[in-house]
Amino acid sequence: MPQRVLVIGAGFAGLAAATSLADKGYDVTILEKNNMPGGRARVFRADGFTFDMGPSWYWMPDVFENYFARFGKKPSDYYNLVRLDPSYTVVFSADEAIDLPAGQENLEKLFEQIEPGSALRLREFLKQASYKYDVGMNKFVWKPSRSITEFLSLKLLYDVTRLDVFQSFASHARKFFKNSRLLEIIEFPVLFLGATPGNTPAMYSLMNYAEMAMGTWYPMGGMHEIVKAMVSLAEEKGVKILLNQTVQEIGVTQGRAHRVVTDQGIFETDVVVAGADYNHVETNLVDAAYRNYDDRYWQTRVMAPSSLLFYLGVNKRVPRLQHHNLFFDEDFSLHAQEIYETPRWPTKPLFYASAPSKTDPSVAPEGCENLFLLIPVAPDLTDDEATRERYFNLIMDRLEAYVGEDVRSYVVYKRSYAHKDFKSDYNAFRGNAYGLANTLKQTALLKPSLKNKKVNNLFYTGQLTVPGPGVPPSLISGLVVADEVEKDFFN
Repeated sequence: MPQRVLVIGAGFAGLAAATSLADKGYDVTILEKNNMPGGRARVFRADGFTFDMGPSWYWMPDVFENYFARFGKKPSDYYNLVRLDPSYTVVFSADEAIDLPAGQENLEKLFEQIEPGSALRLREFLKQASYKYDVGMNKFVWKPSRSITEFLSLKLLYDVTRLDVFQSFASHARKFFKNSRLLEIIEFPVLFLGATPGNTPAMYSLMNYAEMAMGTWYPMGGMHEIVKAMVSLAEEKGVKILLNQTVQEIGVTQGRAHRVVTDQGIFETDVVVAGADYNHVETNLVDAAYRNYDDRYWQTRVMAPSSLLFYLGVNKRVPRLQHHNLFFDEDFSLHAQEIYETPRWPTKPLFYASAPSKTDPSVAPEGCENLFLLIPVAPDLTDDEATRERYFNLIMDRLEAYVGEDVRSYVVYKRSYAHKDFKSDYNAFRGNAYGLANTLKQTALLKPSLKNKKVNNLFYTGQLTVPGPGVPPSLISGLVVADEVEKDFFN
């Protein structure tokens, strides 16, 4: 009989870990708290609209291709991927917006128009970013980060010296560009990493390479199509996915996890992989004696942002909006400061508006628009309905000024989502949306360990451990932990 593995959570990391372990021949069951798999990438439908609840950017297509290729599959076996052009629009005011075209050649032409001489500098910037992407995504993120010896090869040390680990992203970008508009475009991808550009390592220009050179994509039907594909593949490999299973306890005896108790029953196991919120698992599911980290440790972690989200069904088409729209019509530095340095509800927030119905008619009734609005905000803020409504009207004023017509009167469906929902649905530590910040002091060996140090068969995966937050890193996290489970426990 195959060895039994219980995976807690059916998010990207949990599904990846479960599928990989099942493919290796183990008996794998996923216990999922919610009524559908996907974690933050769940979906809901209302009044003819289909809303992706979380991730909306499909970057790093090579990671998805490599994931499915491990199991002899391709993304195209499951969903139809289209490249967006423009990749996205940056709105600087009601009268000024820049469409970022697909393809590096077109981007160079755009940059040159805005700042003469910047086309060649963009080429060099992306050349360096390409190297960082290759090293970062093909080497570093696959390290389980359990021992410093993983990083001691001379080649890897040479790579580190070229990654600009100790230079800030802000200073690196300013070596190439002077124009304030171009700098905001270049710095946009790091807004969600957990620090201001001035405090983010320059190695994260790899995000610019992913965005500008590899492109922005969309799976027709929505981002949940990726989840459906992963579920289909997992079940093909024999993974059992049990929904509506709220885990209450991980039973440990003599340093070994032997069972998981949910509100629906008791499950015996040989190994546990926790894809649920790391802090929640440590604080609520195992005895204090078996925790890797105490409360003081967690309170000193630097978190990436949370989010205030609005899902809107609009019974008319909305002009000027593209699929992805970044409203940078307020002070970038002030908003970043109010997320990371002096956490508070933002004074004049930047925000993001996604209109997937511009690309995909299946997500809204004919003649209607599906809108997803997101404000990045500091974690652990007091979240109430009055605050949500105030920010809804604040950003809708600006959106309507940009599109040049009333939108609110045509909203036929509206739902908000913020800190208390992240806590309720995902047990998210401090109501976070994106996990730990990608700061130098929270990288690789300095992230929470993927294995419990006191329970020899309890592992962790997901955005609070290596390699970090985001959909591609979460996929990789699941694969990395599956390899570590096999190496440590089954070999």
